[in-house]
Amino acid sequence: MLKEAIYHRPTNNFAYAYDEDTLHITLRTKKEDVESVSLIYGDPYEWENDHCQYKMKTMRKTGSTSLFDYWFMEVNPDFHRMRYGFQCSNGEECLIYTERGFYDIPPADTAFYFCFPYLNKADVFTAPNWVKDTVWYQIFPERFANGDTSNDPEGTLPWDSANPSISNFFGGDFQGMMDNLNYLEDLGITGIYLTPIFKAYSNHKYDTIDYMEIDPQFGDKETFRQFVQECHHRGIRVMLDAVFNHSGYYYKPFQDVLENQENSRYKDWFHLWDFPVKPEPKPNYDTFAFGGSMPKLNTENPDVKNYLLNVARYWIEEFDIDGWRLDVANEVDHAFWREFRQVVKEVKPDAYILGEIWHDSMPWLQGDQFDAVMNYPFTNAAIEYFAKGQMSAREFADSLTEVLHMYPKNVNEVAFNLLDSHDTPRILTLSNGEEARARLLFLFQLSFIGSPCIYYGDEIGMTGGQDPGCRACMEWDETKQNQDLFHFVRELIHLRKTNPVFGNGSEFRVLEANNEENYIIYEKYQANRRLVFVLNNSNLPIQVNLHSHLPLANTKEWQFGEERKITKSLKDLTKLKVEALSFRILEQ
Repeated sequence: MLKEAIYHRPTNNFAYAYDEDTLHITLRTKKEDVESVSLIYGDPYEWENDHCQYKMKTMRKTGSTSLFDYWFMEVNPDFHRMRYGFQCSNGEECLIYTERGFYDIPPADTAFYFCFPYLNKADVFTAPNWVKDTVWYQIFPERFANGDTSNDPEGTLPWDSANPSISNFFGGDFQGMMDNLNYLEDLGITGIYLTPIFKAYSNHKYDTIDYMEIDPQFGDKETFRQFVQECHHRGIRVMLDAVFNHSGYYYKPFQDVLENQENSRYKDWFHLWDFPVKPEPKPNYDTFAFGGSMPKLNTENPDVKNYLLNVARYWIEEFDIDGWRLDVANEVDHAFWREFRQVVKEVKPDAYILGEIWHDSMPWLQGDQFDAVMNYPFTNAAIEYFAKGQMSAREFADSLTEVLHMYPKNVNEVAFNLLDSHDTPRILTLSNGEEARARLLFLFQLSFIGSPCIYYGDEIGMTGGQDPGCRACMEWDETKQNQDLFHFVRELIHLRKTNPVFGNGSEFRVLEANNEENYIIYEKYQANRRLVFVLNNSNLPIQVNLHSHLPLANTKEWQFGEERKITKSLKDLTKLKVEALSFRILEQ
């Protein structure tokens, strides 16, 4: 065995409390180098006849990449504390792996083993349980629907009369959203994520002027209150966008800095380099990216911190919102986010805190800051494989395995799984207009572990390139909507909500990834039920031999149609044919 590849760390995603009685333990080994792994564990204080008492349980392999195998065990320590090691075997040798290194037999001294000191209930990562079963719908408020022309900003264009730009307005507002809640309810949506709604200069509203005021083009606070109440009445949660990394150019404290310079009472609210402060030609202060119109806030300043924490508290207390999505979350200090969580959870314990972080986010996901992050590793893999064809089936399978082993299970269950957003081209555009590829993306997203989010209009086939192209007006003319795609997405959402194996109530595992014919097979499974998904990502039909994965004699197939689910027996088949850019779902 290659000892250098055997890896465990008694923290984060390799050893954590799943609930107040259960520990999850993971070990990583070189791919196909170890045939079996057993967990050796016991209480460090339980001794008999001068020997520490320990148990052994066989771990199961939960995933493999081209480099590594992952082994997993769920264990309930008798006294909420545990010392443990691993017995690794490959038929030729057997090694005991501990915190001190490798041994031929289990060491007698418990100090040699990995240590989980005590399973404290207060340390268990807890995210809102409702998120596991939520299907989100992201709305860019300015472009969803114009329900009240009386609040249109000056120069508002007729709906969908021009291509979206960084500066034009079409009058989208809260009334327009309320007018179309029936549509969202029919689709099956149970959560709405709104990009910023606070008073701002731009059409995207990420340049906040006043965090305590609704932008007048969307309506007033009473209209927003009614919107939230209407959503809740339909079982739909509402999440707002918090832009706490930076403000807008016309934010009053920043305007005071520009006017009074060194004498401004707000000079410590921002990260200023020198005086005089100048936005042009290049800002001499920290900003979002290099945008002079979005100066970075100093969240270490007590006044700034108190102001933003009051904002977080106010919109929950006054309007009963259900969550905050945190823009550019990784550029704000951890101490601020810890206080933010305390404030939010004190007001509403089951509020959802979602960070916008595009990379490995474990430092924010240890129970003291965020409930989840936007799952861009998932997004990138799905888009590169299904939409762009820039990733092989094996690389895609490796990415999925890495995504699922990157964080603890209770983090993955509430991960925010998006395919596109206001920041990216739309999936149909990324798929070069091929609807079949978009269908594969939707199927994969809605059958994966986590909390999926659909970007407004994708379900009816809207297209659009990089922003502002992806921010076009919602198409409400049904004759211009792709109704077949809408019904397909609606059916997938229905299956996710009504079938726990299809949805978030089961485990996920890749069974096969075929580079030559470009298909992937994965399963969702519980103790006594499993679904097997065969997704053909090639432009040619394929014949798949499934005998190594499941006995066809005891298998039925799902078919999509008006009756939601029809099953037929596959007992007479030896191979399964899957058409080009299509799929088949089998139940056992």
